[in-house]
Amino acid sequence: MGRASKGRPTDRPAPLIVMVRPQLGENIGMAARAMLNCGLSALRLVGPRDGWPNERAWRAASGADVVLDEARVFETVGEAVADLEHVVATTARNRELVQRIVTARQAALDMRGWIARGRKVGILFGPERTGLSNDDMVHADTALTIPLNPQFSSLNVAQAVLIVAYEWAAANDATLAERLADHATRPASKEELQNLFDHLERALDQSGFLRHEAMRPSMVLNLRALLQRAAMTEQEARTFHGVIKFLSKHKHEE
Repeated sequence: MGRASKGRPTDRPAPLIVMVRPQLGENIGMAARAMLNCGLSALRLVGPRDGWPNERAWRAASGADVVLDEARVFETVGEAVADLEHVVATTARNRELVQRIVTARQAALDMRGWIARGRKVGILFGPERTGLSNDDMVHADTALTIPLNPQFSSLNVAQAVLIVAYEWAAANDATLAERLADHATRPASKEELQNLFDHLERALDQSGFLRHEAMRPSMVLNLRALLQRAAMTEQEARTFHGVIKFLSKHKHEE
């Protein structure tokens, strides 16, 4: 059932995703899409209810075909994780097993550490309706929970895959938390901002806006702080100069 894939997996070592007894082909496809979004590509399926391959999975994958084309199918969880050295199992409820329980964020950090040491790691996701059983969970050395609204914590399995896969990707992401859009000019320098403020202050003096001597110092400081918070680009500062010049010119013409 292979076909041209729109996406490409990364070559870096990463955890395997193991979907245990998935019921719907659509959920397998959406999970594959979520995986490839986050740079994961190794998918294992344990006893998919509707068999494999499943055309509905490819339709739901939106081009993440490389994940589905290379997916491996196993009859039991034990067989699916036999070659792994660390297994993380996702669960929303306490199965009365004594296990280390972590969040998806902590699991991502743990997995990066294990993989950096050359360990092979997999993440178990259970069936849509019931989740993983105790017999499934005993194959894991770590349990992973996603803290959600305790009154409504049910997740679609593909949603759970996306959350965990995103935390994996984010744990080693060098993207700046905040930046200017790529098409923006450079940030204005402090000298350029000072020149702009001087221009604005002269215009406000000429207009009579700063005529109250007692209030003038605080008004000047507040306006200066406002311009600093605006985080202007060099182009925006030049535009603001033009606005002030235009308004001042028309004020004199009245």
